[in-house]
Amino acid sequence: MAKKSAVEKNQRRKRLVKKYAGRRERLKEVARDRSLPPEERFQAYLKLAELPRNSAANRVRNRCEVTGRPRGYYRKFRLSRIALRELGSVGQIPGLVKSSW
Repeated sequence: MAKKSAVEKNQRRKRLVKKYAGRRERLKEVARDRSLPPEERFQAYLKLAELPRNSAANRVRNRCEVTGRPRGYYRKFRLSRIALRELGSVGQIPGLVKSSW
């Protein structure tokens, strides 16, 4: 089980990403638009830098929904490899069959 503080920090980051997503996207569009004057684009970059760092989507860490484990994460199931194996073995994940030969 991951530290509760690490899981909570990640949840806060997710909320910030959701809150600032529209504003961040609009500023990025202005900053990337080559038809605008350089001063206007630079102002957009400055405003983008003023936003909270944790509102950037790439700062959110993929974590297991069950254990909070950050590594060995399967996106399709939103679980770590360990939780996936345990839940799959007891038949909790539909369509997942443990391989044996």
